[in-house]
Amino acid sequence: MVAVQTTDLIDRATAEAFIQLAKTTDKFERYENSHAQRIAAIADEIAKIFHLARHDRGSLHAAALLHDLGEVAMERDYIQATGPISNEERMDLARHPVIGEREASRVGADRAAQLLVRWHHEWWNGAGYPDALRREEIPLAARILRVADSYASLTDARPFRAAMSEDAARRELIDRAGIEFDPGAVNAFLSLDRFDELYSFAKNENEPSPEVVESKSRAWDLFSPFRSS
Repeated sequence: MVAVQTTDLIDRATAEAFIQLAKTTDKFERYENSHAQRIAAIADEIAKIFHLARHDRGSLHAAALLHDLGEVAMERDYIQATGPISNEERMDLARHPVIGEREASRVGADRAAQLLVRWHHEWWNGAGYPDALRREEIPLAARILRVADSYASLTDARPFRAAMSEDAARRELIDRAGIEFDPGAVNAFLSLDRFDELYSFAKNENEPSPEVVESKSRAWDLFSPFRSS
């Protein structure tokens, strides 16, 4: 399977601008590899399983590239106003989807993409943010983006934790299906044929110990307010 190219869904000039923004965000978040473009490719393959229309896939693709733009904007604004960001202020970065919606509008994303950026941290059980949407209140494309973002995050390294193996990351999605993730979106993801963006960047593909898996699970998403349903 060959993942779709960004320019297949978004016009070339816009695609180039969004990819540059995605690279800036990846660098800010200190991912070791291309993160947002990887999410966009995974999300599009899931979207094709659900037969999303081409324009909806384009909005999803744009949202994947821009989904964490709000984090960059918030920290930029904090630093300009007060200097280096404090731990308390960093916790307030949970507002980043709302800021991201604004930033996506500012850079020319369509309204559907803006809303997907806003809702990419909503949870299936209603425990997400910023609007506490639940189940089908969350647009399908946002549910797809949540799954793709989470898998890509789990399987790439960041300074505070190593990458998980593909199998360990899939187990995380399965365990959280019906809580954080739409079970149908998880099932669609699990049915994907192999393509490059699905491979983990874990340096050691041997199965980690249960203690390591638990530690990674707690740290894998600093902005996920995990609460049981």
